[in-house]
Amino acid sequence: MTSPVSDENHSIASLAAFCKAAGDPLRLSILRVLSKNSFGVLELAHIFDMGQSGISHHLKVLTKAGWVATRREGNAIFYRRNLASNSGLQHTLLTQLDTLLLPPDVQARIAEIHHERASASQAFFQRSAQSFKEQQELIASLHQYQDSLAGLLDSQNFPDTATALEIGPGNGNLLPELAGRFARVTAIDNSTSMLELARKHCDEQKLQNIEFLLADALAIELPQADCVLLNMVLHHLPAPASALEHITHAVKPGGSLILSELCAHDQAWAQQACGDLWLGFEQNELSQWACQAGLVPGDSIYLGLKNGFQIQLRQFAKPADTQHNLNNNGDASQ
Repeated sequence: MTSPVSDENHSIASLAAFCKAAGDPLRLSILRVLSKNSFGVLELAHIFDMGQSGISHHLKVLTKAGWVATRREGNAIFYRRNLASNSGLQHTLLTQLDTLLLPPDVQARIAEIHHERASASQAFFQRSAQSFKEQQELIASLHQYQDSLAGLLDSQNFPDTATALEIGPGNGNLLPELAGRFARVTAIDNSTSMLELARKHCDEQKLQNIEFLLADALAIELPQADCVLLNMVLHHLPAPASALEHITHAVKPGGSLILSELCAHDQAWAQQACGDLWLGFEQNELSQWACQAGLVPGDSIYLGLKNGFQIQLRQFAKPADTQHNLNNNGDASQ
Protein backbone atom coordinates (compact mmCIF):
# COMPACT_ATOMS: atom_id res chain seq x y z
CA MET A 1 0.00 0.00 0.00
CA THR A 2 1.37 3.40 -0.99
CA SER A 3 1.71 5.89 1.85
CA PRO A 4 0.19 9.40 1.61
CA VAL A 5 3.71 10.84 1.82
CA SER A 6 4.83 8.77 -1.17
CA ASP A 7 1.78 9.88 -3.16
CA GLU A 8 2.50 13.49 -2.32
CA ASN A 9 6.15 13.18 -3.32
CA HIS A 10 5.11 11.57 -6.61
CA SER A 11 2.65 14.39 -7.30
CA ILE A 12 5.30 17.01 -6.57
CA ALA A 13 7.80 15.23 -8.83
CA SER A 14 5.21 15.03 -11.63
CA LEU A 15 4.38 18.71 -11.27
CA ALA A 16 8.06 19.60 -11.35
CA ALA A 17 8.55 17.58 -14.56
CA PHE A 18 5.45 19.20 -16.01
CA CYS A 19 6.78 22.69 -15.31
CA LYS A 20 10.31 21.82 -16.44
CA ALA A 21 9.03 20.58 -19.80
CA ALA A 22 7.49 23.98 -20.48
CA GLY A 23 10.41 25.90 -18.98
CA ASP A 24 12.27 26.27 -22.26
CA PRO A 25 11.78 29.11 -24.80
CA LEU A 26 11.76 26.80 -27.81
CA ARG A 27 9.30 24.37 -26.23
CA LEU A 28 7.01 27.29 -25.38
CA SER A 29 7.26 28.39 -29.00
CA ILE A 30 6.31 24.88 -30.13
CA LEU A 31 3.26 24.97 -27.85
CA ARG A 32 2.36 28.37 -29.30
CA VAL A 33 2.56 27.04 -32.86
CA LEU A 34 0.39 24.05 -31.86
CA SER A 35 -2.24 26.45 -30.52
CA LYS A 36 -4.88 25.35 -33.02
CA ASN A 37 -3.43 22.97 -35.56
CA SER A 38 -1.32 19.85 -35.94
CA PHE A 39 2.10 19.52 -37.55
CA GLY A 40 4.48 16.67 -38.31
CA VAL A 41 8.10 16.53 -37.17
CA LEU A 42 9.51 17.63 -40.52
CA GLU A 43 7.01 20.48 -40.71
CA LEU A 44 7.97 21.70 -37.23
CA ALA A 45 11.65 21.37 -38.10
CA HIS A 46 11.01 23.63 -41.10
CA ILE A 47 8.94 26.09 -39.06
CA PHE A 48 11.75 26.53 -36.52
CA ASP A 49 14.57 26.15 -39.06
CA MET A 50 16.34 23.39 -37.14
CA GLY A 51 17.26 19.74 -37.52
CA GLN A 52 14.76 16.92 -37.17
CA SER A 53 16.60 15.29 -34.28
CA GLY A 54 16.54 18.51 -32.26
CA ILE A 55 12.84 19.12 -32.73
CA SER A 56 12.12 15.44 -32.02
CA HIS A 57 13.87 15.73 -28.65
CA HIS A 58 11.74 18.69 -27.60
CA LEU A 59 8.55 16.98 -28.78
CA LYS A 60 9.47 13.90 -26.75
CA VAL A 61 9.91 16.00 -23.60
CA LEU A 62 6.58 17.78 -24.15
CA THR A 63 4.75 14.53 -24.92
CA LYS A 64 6.13 12.73 -21.87
CA ALA A 65 5.06 15.60 -19.62
CA GLY A 66 1.55 15.62 -21.05
CA TRP A 67 1.68 18.94 -22.90
CA VAL A 68 1.51 17.41 -26.36
CA ALA A 69 -0.35 14.44 -27.87
CA THR A 70 0.07 12.63 -31.17
CA ARG A 71 -2.38 11.68 -33.89
CA ARG A 72 -1.74 9.31 -36.76
CA GLU A 73 -2.78 10.37 -40.26
CA GLY A 74 -2.03 7.40 -42.49
CA ASN A 75 1.71 6.80 -42.32
CA ALA A 76 2.46 10.16 -40.72
CA ILE A 77 2.46 11.24 -37.07
CA PHE A 78 1.19 14.71 -36.23
CA TYR A 79 1.63 16.58 -32.97
CA ARG A 80 -0.97 18.75 -31.29
CA ARG A 81 -1.70 20.11 -27.87
CA ASN A 82 -3.08 17.55 -25.46
CA LEU A 83 -6.84 18.14 -25.39
CA ALA A 84 -7.33 15.67 -22.55
CA SER A 85 -5.51 17.68 -19.92
CA ASN A 86 -7.65 19.77 -17.56
CA SER A 87 -4.83 21.19 -15.49
CA GLY A 88 -5.60 24.67 -14.21
CA LEU A 89 -1.91 25.50 -14.36
CA GLN A 90 -1.68 24.34 -17.97
CA HIS A 91 -4.78 26.28 -18.99
CA THR A 92 -3.44 29.46 -17.39
CA LEU A 93 -0.04 29.18 -19.05
CA LEU A 94 -1.43 28.37 -22.50
CA THR A 95 -3.98 31.17 -22.29
CA GLN A 96 -1.20 33.63 -21.56
CA LEU A 97 1.03 32.07 -24.21
CA ASP A 98 -1.64 32.46 -26.89
CA THR A 99 -1.68 36.22 -26.39
CA LEU A 100 1.87 36.40 -27.76
CA LEU A 101 2.51 36.97 -31.45
CA LEU A 102 4.65 34.53 -33.37
CA PRO A 103 7.80 35.93 -35.03
CA PRO A 104 7.20 36.93 -38.67
CA ASP A 105 9.59 34.27 -40.04
CA VAL A 106 7.76 31.54 -38.11
CA GLN A 107 4.40 32.80 -39.35
CA ALA A 108 5.75 32.81 -42.91
CA ARG A 109 6.91 29.19 -42.69
CA ILE A 110 3.56 28.11 -41.24
CA ALA A 111 1.85 29.84 -44.16
CA GLU A 112 4.14 27.95 -46.58
CA ILE A 113 3.11 24.60 -45.11
CA HIS A 114 -0.58 25.45 -45.22
CA HIS A 115 -0.22 26.67 -48.80
CA GLU A 116 1.40 23.37 -49.82
CA ARG A 117 -1.42 21.40 -48.17
CA ALA A 118 -4.09 23.56 -49.81
CA SER A 119 -2.46 23.33 -53.23
CA ALA A 120 -2.34 19.54 -53.03
CA SER A 121 -6.04 19.41 -52.10
CA GLN A 122 -7.07 21.84 -54.84
CA ALA A 123 -5.06 19.94 -57.46
CA PHE A 124 -6.78 16.70 -56.44
CA PHE A 125 -10.25 18.15 -57.00
CA GLN A 126 -9.28 19.82 -60.26
CA ARG A 127 -8.19 16.50 -61.76
CA SER A 128 -10.86 14.38 -60.07
CA ALA A 129 -14.01 16.43 -60.65
CA GLN A 130 -15.62 13.93 -63.03
CA SER A 131 -15.01 10.98 -60.71
CA PHE A 132 -15.84 12.87 -57.49
CA LYS A 133 -19.16 11.14 -56.90
CA GLU A 134 -17.69 7.65 -57.22
CA GLN A 135 -14.79 8.53 -54.92
CA GLN A 136 -17.03 10.11 -52.29
CA GLU A 137 -19.31 7.06 -52.27
CA LEU A 138 -16.33 4.93 -51.27
CA ILE A 139 -16.65 6.60 -47.88
CA ALA A 140 -20.09 8.16 -47.51
CA SER A 141 -22.57 9.37 -50.10
CA LEU A 142 -25.03 12.10 -49.22
CA HIS A 143 -28.08 9.84 -49.46
CA GLN A 144 -26.79 7.88 -46.45
CA TYR A 145 -27.23 10.85 -44.13
CA GLN A 146 -29.27 13.36 -46.15
CA ASP A 147 -32.51 12.85 -44.22
CA SER A 148 -30.73 13.30 -40.90
CA LEU A 149 -28.99 16.43 -42.13
CA ALA A 150 -32.28 17.82 -43.45
CA GLY A 151 -33.89 17.12 -40.08
CA LEU A 152 -31.06 18.94 -38.31
CA LEU A 153 -31.56 21.95 -40.57
CA ASP A 154 -35.32 21.97 -39.98
CA SER A 155 -34.88 21.72 -36.22
CA GLN A 156 -33.17 25.13 -36.19
CA ASN A 157 -36.41 26.87 -37.25
CA PHE A 158 -34.79 29.37 -39.59
CA PRO A 159 -37.18 32.12 -40.75
CA ASP A 160 -38.40 32.24 -44.35
CA THR A 161 -36.05 35.15 -45.05
CA ALA A 162 -32.96 33.30 -43.84
CA THR A 163 -29.88 32.90 -46.04
CA ALA A 164 -27.40 30.04 -46.37
CA LEU A 165 -23.76 29.74 -47.40
CA GLU A 166 -22.29 26.39 -48.41
CA ILE A 167 -18.51 26.20 -48.56
CA GLY A 168 -17.20 23.48 -50.85
CA PRO A 169 -20.49 22.28 -52.39
CA GLY A 170 -18.86 19.42 -54.31
CA ASN A 171 -21.11 18.36 -57.18
CA GLY A 172 -24.02 20.36 -55.71
CA ASN A 173 -26.14 17.51 -54.36
CA LEU A 174 -26.95 19.36 -51.13
CA LEU A 175 -27.85 22.66 -52.82
CA PRO A 176 -31.45 21.67 -53.74
CA GLU A 177 -32.12 20.94 -50.06
CA LEU A 178 -30.82 24.40 -49.18
CA ALA A 179 -32.64 26.16 -52.03
CA GLY A 180 -35.96 24.84 -50.72
CA ARG A 181 -35.29 26.02 -47.17
CA PHE A 182 -33.59 29.39 -47.56
CA ALA A 183 -34.50 32.57 -49.41
CA ARG A 184 -31.02 32.84 -50.89
CA VAL A 185 -28.08 30.44 -51.06
CA THR A 186 -24.45 31.15 -51.89
CA ALA A 187 -22.14 28.32 -52.96
CA ILE A 188 -18.41 29.00 -52.84
CA ASP A 189 -15.59 26.77 -54.11
CA ASN A 190 -11.98 27.30 -55.17
CA SER A 191 -12.17 24.60 -57.86
CA THR A 192 -13.49 25.70 -61.25
CA SER A 193 -14.31 22.11 -62.20
CA MET A 194 -16.25 21.37 -59.03
CA LEU A 195 -18.15 24.65 -59.12
CA GLU A 196 -19.24 24.00 -62.72
CA LEU A 197 -20.51 20.56 -61.70
CA ALA A 198 -22.55 22.17 -58.91
CA ARG A 199 -23.88 24.87 -61.25
CA LYS A 200 -24.88 22.30 -63.86
CA HIS A 201 -26.68 20.18 -61.24
CA CYS A 202 -28.69 23.20 -60.05
CA ASP A 203 -29.45 24.37 -63.60
CA GLU A 204 -30.91 20.96 -64.38
CA GLN A 205 -33.28 21.38 -61.42
CA LYS A 206 -34.08 24.99 -62.42
CA LEU A 207 -33.06 26.44 -59.08
CA GLN A 208 -33.16 30.23 -59.22
CA ASN A 209 -32.04 31.36 -55.76
CA ILE A 210 -28.43 30.13 -55.78
CA GLU A 211 -25.37 32.29 -56.41
CA PHE A 212 -22.07 30.61 -57.33
CA LEU A 213 -18.80 32.16 -56.25
CA LEU A 214 -15.35 31.00 -57.40
CA ALA A 215 -12.94 31.90 -54.60
CA ASP A 216 -10.80 30.54 -51.80
CA ALA A 217 -13.16 30.74 -48.84
CA LEU A 218 -10.23 31.02 -46.44
CA ALA A 219 -8.64 33.94 -48.27
CA ILE A 220 -11.59 36.32 -48.61
CA GLU A 221 -14.07 38.08 -46.38
CA LEU A 222 -17.03 35.74 -46.64
CA PRO A 223 -20.59 36.97 -47.16
CA GLN A 224 -22.63 36.61 -43.98
CA ALA A 225 -25.46 34.11 -43.74
CA ASP A 226 -27.88 32.80 -41.15
CA CYS A 227 -26.66 29.26 -41.79
CA VAL A 228 -23.16 28.29 -42.93
CA LEU A 229 -22.61 24.69 -44.01
CA LEU A 230 -19.51 22.54 -44.38
CA ASN A 231 -20.53 19.18 -45.82
CA MET A 232 -17.60 16.74 -45.71
CA VAL A 233 -15.19 19.62 -46.28
CA LEU A 234 -13.21 20.15 -43.08
CA HIS A 235 -11.01 17.08 -43.56
CA HIS A 236 -9.81 18.59 -46.86
CA LEU A 237 -8.68 21.89 -45.32
CA PRO A 238 -5.01 22.50 -44.45
CA ALA A 239 -5.67 24.05 -41.03
CA PRO A 240 -9.13 22.99 -39.78
CA ALA A 241 -9.18 24.92 -36.49
CA SER A 242 -8.07 28.17 -38.08
CA ALA A 243 -10.52 27.57 -40.92
CA LEU A 244 -13.40 27.28 -38.44
CA GLU A 245 -12.33 30.52 -36.80
CA HIS A 246 -12.35 32.32 -40.16
CA ILE A 247 -15.62 30.77 -41.33
CA THR A 248 -17.34 31.64 -38.05
CA HIS A 249 -17.17 35.31 -39.06
CA ALA A 250 -19.63 34.48 -41.86
CA VAL A 251 -22.28 33.26 -39.39
CA LYS A 252 -24.70 36.00 -38.46
CA PRO A 253 -25.33 36.52 -34.73
CA GLY A 254 -28.11 34.15 -33.78
CA GLY A 255 -27.26 31.87 -36.72
CA SER A 256 -25.71 28.43 -36.97
CA LEU A 257 -22.72 26.61 -38.39
CA ILE A 258 -23.69 23.13 -39.56
CA LEU A 259 -21.00 20.49 -40.06
CA SER A 260 -21.20 17.02 -41.49
CA GLU A 261 -17.87 15.32 -40.88
CA LEU A 262 -16.19 11.99 -40.47
CA CYS A 263 -15.39 10.86 -36.97
CA ALA A 264 -11.73 9.99 -36.43
CA HIS A 265 -10.81 6.76 -38.23
CA ASP A 266 -7.75 4.78 -39.33
CA GLN A 267 -8.61 3.99 -42.96
CA ALA A 268 -5.58 5.62 -44.55
CA TRP A 269 -6.58 4.69 -48.11
CA ALA A 270 -9.05 7.60 -48.00
CA GLN A 271 -6.16 10.05 -48.31
CA GLN A 272 -5.08 8.68 -51.68
CA ALA A 273 -8.49 7.79 -53.06
CA CYS A 274 -10.46 10.84 -51.93
CA GLY A 275 -7.85 13.54 -51.34
CA ASP A 276 -8.44 13.66 -47.58
CA LEU A 277 -5.81 15.57 -45.61
CA TRP A 278 -7.14 14.40 -42.23
CA LEU A 279 -8.65 11.09 -41.18
CA GLY A 280 -11.70 12.56 -39.50
CA PHE A 281 -11.92 14.34 -36.17
CA GLU A 282 -12.70 13.57 -32.55
CA GLN A 283 -16.00 14.98 -31.32
CA ASN A 284 -14.38 16.95 -28.48
CA GLU A 285 -11.81 18.30 -30.94
CA LEU A 286 -14.49 19.94 -33.08
CA SER A 287 -16.28 21.22 -29.99
CA GLN A 288 -13.13 22.82 -28.62
CA TRP A 289 -12.30 24.51 -31.92
CA ALA A 290 -15.86 25.80 -32.22
CA CYS A 291 -15.81 27.19 -28.68
CA GLN A 292 -12.47 28.90 -29.35
CA ALA A 293 -14.10 30.55 -32.37
CA GLY A 294 -16.96 31.87 -30.23
CA LEU A 295 -19.61 29.26 -31.08
CA VAL A 296 -21.75 27.21 -28.71
CA PRO A 297 -22.12 23.45 -29.34
CA GLY A 298 -25.73 22.46 -29.95
CA ASP A 299 -27.51 19.53 -31.58
CA SER A 300 -25.55 16.53 -32.81
CA ILE A 301 -26.28 13.28 -34.64
CA TYR A 302 -23.93 10.32 -35.08
CA LEU A 303 -24.44 7.72 -37.80
CA GLY A 304 -22.44 4.51 -38.24
CA LEU A 305 -21.91 3.18 -41.76
CA LYS A 306 -21.40 -0.42 -42.83
CA ASN A 307 -17.93 0.29 -44.20
CA GLY A 308 -16.62 1.21 -40.74
CA PHE A 309 -16.88 4.98 -41.05
CA GLN A 310 -18.95 7.08 -38.68
CA ILE A 311 -20.45 10.45 -39.56
CA GLN A 312 -21.07 13.27 -37.12
CA LEU A 313 -23.64 15.94 -37.92
CA ARG A 314 -22.99 18.93 -35.68
CA GLN A 315 -24.73 22.24 -35.09
CA PHE A 316 -22.92 25.14 -33.47
CA ALA A 317 -24.76 28.35 -32.62
CA LYS A 318 -23.42 31.87 -32.73
CA PRO A 319 -24.93 33.74 -29.79
CA ALA A 320 -27.05 36.76 -30.65
CA ASP A 321 -24.73 38.56 -28.23
CA THR A 322 -21.49 37.87 -30.11
CA GLN A 323 -19.39 38.68 -27.05
CA HIS A 324 -20.84 35.67 -25.24
CA ASN A 325 -18.45 32.77 -24.72
CA LEU A 326 -15.67 34.34 -26.80
CA ASN A 327 -12.24 33.04 -25.87
CA ASN A 328 -8.87 34.57 -26.56
CA ASN A 329 -7.98 32.97 -29.87
CA GLY A 330 -4.55 34.52 -30.37
CA ASP A 331 -3.59 35.46 -33.92
CA ALA A 332 -5.22 33.86 -36.94
CA SER A 333 -1.99 33.37 -38.87
CA GLN A 334 -1.95 29.65 -38.26
